[in-house]
Amino acid sequence: MEDQVIQPESDEAIDVVNPDEYMPGLAGYIRGKFDESEKGRFSHEQRWLQAYKNFRGIYDSTTQYRNSEKSKVFIKITKTKVLAAYGQIVDILFANKKFPIVVEPTPVPEGVAEFAHMKTPVDQMFEQTESADPFGFEGDGRELPPGATETNQPDYLGAYAKDFRNAPVSEGPSRLGEPQISPAQKSALMCEKQIHDQLLDTNATTIIRKALFEASMLGTGIVKGPLNMYKRVHKWGRNEQGEREYQPYEKIAPRLEHVPIWDFHPDPSATTMEDCEYAIQRHRMNRQQVRALLNMPHFNADSIRIVLEQGPNYEDKYYEDTIRDDETQANYQENRYEVLEYWGVVDAKFAREVGIEEANNVDENSQLQINAWICNGQVLRCVLNPLTPVRIPFFAIPYEINPYQLWGVGIAENMEDAQLLMNGHVRMAIDNLALAGNLVFDVDEASLVPGQNMDIFPGKIFRRQSGVTGTAINGLKFPNTAGENLQMYQISRQLADEETGMPSIMHGQTGVSGTGRTAAGLSMLMGGANLSMKTVIKNIDDYLLKPLGESYFQWNMQFNEDMDDVKGDLEIKPRGVAAVMQKEVRSQRLIGLLQTVSNPMLAPFIKIPNLIRELAISQDIDPDSLVNNVNEAQIYAEMLKGMMPDAQQGTGPNGGTASQQSPDMAGSGGVPQQSQDNSGASTDGSTIGIGDAAVAGEAGFTGNPPQNEN
Repeated sequence: MEDQVIQPESDEAIDVVNPDEYMPGLAGYIRGKFDESEKGRFSHEQRWLQAYKNFRGIYDSTTQYRNSEKSKVFIKITKTKVLAAYGQIVDILFANKKFPIVVEPTPVPEGVAEFAHMKTPVDQMFEQTESADPFGFEGDGRELPPGATETNQPDYLGAYAKDFRNAPVSEGPSRLGEPQISPAQKSALMCEKQIHDQLLDTNATTIIRKALFEASMLGTGIVKGPLNMYKRVHKWGRNEQGEREYQPYEKIAPRLEHVPIWDFHPDPSATTMEDCEYAIQRHRMNRQQVRALLNMPHFNADSIRIVLEQGPNYEDKYYEDTIRDDETQANYQENRYEVLEYWGVVDAKFAREVGIEEANNVDENSQLQINAWICNGQVLRCVLNPLTPVRIPFFAIPYEINPYQLWGVGIAENMEDAQLLMNGHVRMAIDNLALAGNLVFDVDEASLVPGQNMDIFPGKIFRRQSGVTGTAINGLKFPNTAGENLQMYQISRQLADEETGMPSIMHGQTGVSGTGRTAAGLSMLMGGANLSMKTVIKNIDDYLLKPLGESYFQWNMQFNEDMDDVKGDLEIKPRGVAAVMQKEVRSQRLIGLLQTVSNPMLAPFIKIPNLIRELAISQDIDPDSLVNNVNEAQIYAEMLKGMMPDAQQGTGPNGGTASQQSPDMAGSGGVPQQSQDNSGASTDGSTIGIGDAAVAGEAGFTGNPPQNEN
């Protein structure tokens, strides 16, 4: 196939004759959807290209210069703004060691108890009454839902089921101070730790950062997953001879992937990923990568061999030279294969074509969710969507929401006009300085000897044949207007601050004037910037963190055999927005609240453990490594009580408490309330106080006698 680089100038220019256009069956259907998506996103590609050029400081062929304009300088303020926004997002989300996703039980958990406690005599008596009356009575709390039996009731202990299966535990909160557990909270914590461990093992933070950078620059970032992968676990053990040896093993794990926005082709009519009928990822593979598909499950070996025999079929798109920063327009992908990965619905007839048995059990007009790979007219893989519940495993993260498009709006697009103005005024200032900094000469050629070289340099001699001295050649100086142009540049820069919601002080601008010169004014500017960034973080919460956490939970329930059944009606909560508030301010507020609830009358109304955990998070401390849960706190409290000395426990010398001691001692602090006995004998027989020492005027007094003031 002859290499072909498509460079469209309009939507109609995409309609080129492609050999793949007439593919039969499923491959043709997927290719048609790909072309449909490519045509639908053409206008967005133009926006992305312009945004990328502004980020890199590249003028395109459409830039108009004046004939007299010499300077081609490009002021990369767009790059500064994009990096500042990206850096702030990363700092907010990942400054803490924990991934910004938490799992909590719902306010009213189903299938598991919120609290359970050790049985009391009252509970046991009630159980005896129940066993004596197998039928019970209305309102006794033993009602079963319709269709249920007593044997299939959910286990309210949840994650504690194995530990307390035979223990005398009753559902409900503690009433008399007996030990209490929280099965719903335990299930949530177990699930959260599992998800965090998987995200750490698969380097999810690095992958997500790539998508967030693309979202800041181009408006949208794409993350794919979680999908199955086999991860090698490094392990050392002992062989039969007792020698140490390397014993690695593989385990299944969830995998995340960053998909460049240029390779992502969704349903053009969708405004969110939930609305997408399909989504296609365009892969660029070499021969070795295509051959490696032979070892992947559910790939058709015969189709792969046909593709390898046909040879490479990859064609550069019109934008690839730009994003590769290559102006030669050479096709470096001539040895590559274009592989399309399809996720979405197809008609049942196409599924029957490739041998999907489930398609035989549905109507001809029905549609099935599939995952298919095609290359050069060959179906390399086609299976039913393996995910339960069925979903398309892509997350589109908008920096700024476009309510009528799937694609978002980024920093570079928002400040495109301001960048254009800044470049224009700086170029004008430089050209003017080039004129104002040099002399322009007015030459009377009639006064000079003809045929002389008119180049001017130090020591140059002109031969004059007539006229008065100094009149043949005159130097002219142009006025300096660079100041006005630079003033307009500063105005344009301020316009960029307003368009992006990123004040220049956020990325290190010095010499701030006006409102920013005072502490209060600076605080107002920072607060406004945080408000703008809060909206961005909320988009990340809604379009990435929450659905990603839910997808990981579903993946564990479907594929992770090592994870016990999680019961508890759990809720995934992103913590991105919670981190927008400056940590210092948040920490101060939490400390103030902790001081407020130190009042014993208010303490019962506040969840102290949660307050302490939030305080640890605000100070970048992992709460799991520092804060005890309720059960651990009770254990440590008992241990500390046993370690306290008698004096601190309020025990008196005779075994009584402080309240049982002499009535002369107050209950708090033991401060004497009545006159003391100065005999020198204490209650335990020791000598304290002044005793019977002589005072002034008595025999035995050795001090100086008092002086008569008269």
